[in-house]
Amino acid sequence: MSIAVTLADLPAAIDQQIGWCYLLTVTDDSQPRVIAIAPTWSVGGVLSAEVGRGTAANVQARPNVTLVYPPASAADGMTLIIDGSASMDGSTVSFLPGTAVMHRPAVASGGC
Repeated sequence: MSIAVTLADLPAAIDQQIGWCYLLTVTDDSQPRVIAIAPTWSVGGVLSAEVGRGTAANVQARPNVTLVYPPASAADGMTLIIDGSASMDGSTVSFLPGTAVMHRPAVASGGC
């Protein structure tokens, strides 16, 4: 089940999540990479965080990335998924949200 989140509602949606997120990027050989970050809001509705060299290289080469915020309440919470574009300034990644949804499985959890 997915529920669209408007960009205007995004700050409130993020505030309801766990407080950190996963940043998903792709390597030169098309391998997915996931790191945990705690971005902060910057001017113009941009989320920013410090990242390492590998993630920075991935973002510079392929700026379309995804942030995934786990729910604060794992039992019945919804995951916030934000697609957007990113850029690098030194070791700081700046993420401009494009689209966002709150998502959870359509059926009760019972494993993978």
